Amino acid sequence: MKLIKKDPSFYKKVFTLALPIALQSLITIGVNMLDTIMVGTLGENALSATSLANSFITIYHIFCMGLGMGASVLVSRYWGMKNSGDSESEAAIALRQTVCLMLRLTLALALIFAALTLFIPGILMRMYTSEQVIIELGSTYFRYSVITYFFLGASLTTTIALRSVGQVKLPLFVSMGAFFVNLGANYAFIFGKLGMPRMEVAGAALGTLIARIFETVMILGYLFLKDDRIGFRVKDFFMKTGSLIGEYIRISIPVLISDAILAFGNNSIAMVIGHLGAAFVAANAITSVTQQLSTVVIQGVSQAGAIVTGQTLGMGQKEKTMEQGWLFLGLGFGLGLISALFIMIASGPVIGAYKNVSAETSDIAYQLMNAISLIIVFQATNSIMTKGVLRGGGDTKMLMLTDNIFLWALSIPLGLLAGFWLHLPAFWIYVFLKSDQIVKTFWCIIRLKSGKWIKKISTGAKP
Repeated sequence: MKLIKKDPSFYKKVFTLALPIALQSLITIGVNMLDTIMVGTLGENALSATSLANSFITIYHIFCMGLGMGASVLVSRYWGMKNSGDSESEAAIALRQTVCLMLRLTLALALIFAALTLFIPGILMRMYTSEQVIIELGSTYFRYSVITYFFLGASLTTTIALRSVGQVKLPLFVSMGAFFVNLGANYAFIFGKLGMPRMEVAGAALGTLIARIFETVMILGYLFLKDDRIGFRVKDFFMKTGSLIGEYIRISIPVLISDAILAFGNNSIAMVIGHLGAAFVAANAITSVTQQLSTVVIQGVSQAGAIVTGQTLGMGQKEKTMEQGWLFLGLGFGLGLISALFIMIASGPVIGAYKNVSAETSDIAYQLMNAISLIIVFQATNSIMTKGVLRGGGDTKMLMLTDNIFLWALSIPLGLLAGFWLHLPAFWIYVFLKSDQIVKTFWCIIRLKSGKWIKKISTGAKP
């Protein structure tokens, strides 16, 4: 039960996977920050509208993360089996079947979200705010985001699958390219530069769409034409997957369900924030970027945890997996403390960069920064466990239950109480809204110690 151990090979493997993932997340956040800063120059209404519209799009993003991470549990385990020489042909078939099921579900999900965004944009915006000008601007943003879902989903889930077999550099390079594509497109269409029309909020949505198209062409092009680890080709999209469906549903679908319910829960939090006033919404939009920046390495280590755990178990090394689990717990706590320090240092410069916001918005933003620096210590520790080690061990059903019980039975009721009945300061509203992160940390330690999180997974495929 050592939280720290002199094991250079372990830490090298973790950060070889985690750092490219973290850098890619950093670039993605950079794209979001560009949108926020550029749209922020148009005023608080435009900033609030794009922020709230993206809260709904984030539901789809989280759904796709659930699909991708659910498939990743299987892909990393099968990759470990394949590398160990145990049932190599079965593992190879299962790899392709898993990716096939993942892409089919992603396409179906994109169709649903595209239809909602196309036909009821006003209703979607009214879930977050009652201010008509923000609803109209958000609806405009939605109209230009309809087909974004297809490209976002395909590139995101495929990237996660590629990471699970150790291919982390290509997605990083593609994200770098997408960053500059988005920067140029935003500059041209938001402000009407380079001969393009001035589209303002709509231009931000269009710039994001162009960047997503670039990502998808590069990522899927590599998967279909070049990759030899998964070995998936266009024809495999139509392969038979019946032999794996049972195992896919048992392991992967609980991750999707868990992340989907969590997405609605987090959007319920966004709705609470949205009804606390435009100043609170704008302040949250400002601080969310800093929070995302502070968690990029944590997210990278979380995904590395799932991959390393799955591959180690795929090789049949259960005791080594338990030992690595405690090391990941120690990493989580250490990274949480570092992230908290980063937030405290960055809060002043970040909030000061927004010159057009009110004094009330700035004051709320500072309170939120202080709250985030407290919560991030717990969030980092439990994220590396729940989204990494425990998930990689196949403990997806239990995580589906506990993640959502803590959110819906604790965080959301406490947040509503703090914001609408007790009218507490912004600091305490945020702490109450994120109280599940604290409780979940202690639950993760108990679950890790029990060893019950390590589940057996079969290929399902026949040679």
